[in-house]
Formats: sequence, structure tokens, C-alpha cells
Amino acid sequence: MGDPTNVLGGKLACCCRDPLTGFYRDGYCRTGPGDHGLHTVCIVATDEFLEFSAEQGNDLSTPMPEYAFPGLVAGDHWCLCVTRWQDAMEAGMAPDVVLEATHISALEFVSLEDLRAHAAER
Repeated sequence: MGDPTNVLGGKLACCCRDPLTGFYRDGYCRTGPGDHGLHTVCIVATDEFLEFSAEQGNDLSTPMPEYAFPGLVAGDHWCLCVTRWQDAMEAGMAPDVVLEATHISALEFVSLEDLRAHAAER
């Protein structure tokens, strides 16, 4: 099994290790068995997006020490579920995306064109 691939066809880059993100909590937005949310999109959180996500029932701002989750603040990078990103995009609230750290399987749900339109500056 080779290295995971990003949406640009290259090697998947690390999204973030502080806070530690990814379904496997290894800093990478890769997916596998058991990842029903498909945490494949590396985002840069914004206050607007965090508020939108909380309104949708996914509060990413409140710390949950029992899960070693510090809560996100604007500017944090995070592996987000691809369908949550799609919902946010359709609502005009999509956060920027780090393309090099977004897993290729995200393209099964969103287009590269939409991801590129929200590409974060590296």
C-alpha cells in the first residue's frame, strides 16, 4: 500500500498536529474503515464556519477534554468531513481548503474546481 494521495495527485501532506487532527489522530486527512464521516478535507477554520457548523449540530469550538479535543479557533487547520464542507459551501460558508493535505477521496463528493475556488494560501 503506497502513500495516500491528495486531490492534486501528489503525496498527501500533513494537515495539522496542533491541534492533532484526522480520523486516525495522526495529523493527516486520510480515511479508512470505520471513518463514516470521511474526514478528508483539510480546512482552515474561520469564526463564521465554526458558528455555521455549531448551528448544524457539530460544535467544533467547545473543548472536550475527555476526548483530548481542545476546541477549534479561527486559523486552526482541521480534517473536516467532506459532506460538512459541501454543506458549508452550498450555504456560502465554506472555509478555505489546504489542497495538498486534502485526501483524493474527497473528489467522490466535491469537485476539484470547487476545492480550488476555496484554496488556502500556503
